[in-house]
Amino acid sequence: MKAIVLEGFGDVDHFHQAEIESPVPKAEEVLIRIEAAAFNPIDYQMRQGRREKQLMTSPILGREMSGVIVAIGADVTGFLPGDEVMAASGSKGSNGSYAEYMAINPIMIAHKPSNISFEEAAAIPSAGLTAWQCFKRMNIQPEQRVFITGGSGAVGSFLIRILKYHGIHQIISTAGSQKSTEALLVLGLDESQVINYKNTGLSAELIAANEGMLFDFVVEIVGGEISEVAAEVLKVNGAYFDVTFLGTERTRGLLFDKGCVVMNISNYAHALGNNLGYYREALNQIAALIEEGKISPPAIRIVGGLSVKTVQEAHLLMENNLGYGKKNVMKIS
Repeated sequence: MKAIVLEGFGDVDHFHQAEIESPVPKAEEVLIRIEAAAFNPIDYQMRQGRREKQLMTSPILGREMSGVIVAIGADVTGFLPGDEVMAASGSKGSNGSYAEYMAINPIMIAHKPSNISFEEAAAIPSAGLTAWQCFKRMNIQPEQRVFITGGSGAVGSFLIRILKYHGIHQIISTAGSQKSTEALLVLGLDESQVINYKNTGLSAELIAANEGMLFDFVVEIVGGEISEVAAEVLKVNGAYFDVTFLGTERTRGLLFDKGCVVMNISNYAHALGNNLGYYREALNQIAALIEEGKISPPAIRIVGGLSVKTVQEAHLLMENNLGYGKKNVMKIS
């Protein structure tokens, strides 16, 4: 099969195309012909050799995809060849999703919603599961208020969809461009709920937009300086959801001084705890919401087909924060 392989840590020039042997599913696995794969920030963090590289089990990156089952192992139940699926493969597949095939335990996959494309389905697992985990751990009530940094991104936009469906409308988010602002408006926020993070006095502006109140929850998806702003606008004993592990020392100090609860949101935590069934269960719940028309699928950008050029372009778009409310996707088949 054709695959894009990482041959060393560093810049995007370390990707190369290779022909490798297709995986053979074990008794408890299915073999998926990958139709589309999506890109995530953890991909370029791995490529750069940061702490995330510890999760790599293959030089082929990519942690989510959609496709068609073409073979099943002897012990597999609940899936058949021809089934259209999506997978939160993480590091549990035979290889990453920058390839034509993957063998994986079906406990990590769910049936694709029938009303969306393979490209849209590929963009669901990582961002969807991250947003779902945030929502479930919040236990938020309709009268409570939440600030989301970078809400136009994949995780933030998915979380906004979920929150609004469940009757949570007291949401403020930040954007740094007209395209990102427009993406948030499409999600149902109004202009008063979208604040330009480049403005001076950002903390005061956020509090003013929140009717002079500090927030019950913040979801921090960006890292760096804005994580400090997020901590500043969170109330005493509030809840801080850290999706990035990129907060500063000052951020940690502010949260400690306020006695805030810090929720670390990590999709791979369930794999570390050997709770693999979580992935299928949560994906099934998300898929049902989409198939029933209760939430819309993520907005996507198809970067290209399976090639080094596509992978390089997608990584650079992520690194330079040029998503503008769309998830980058690669067509495989």
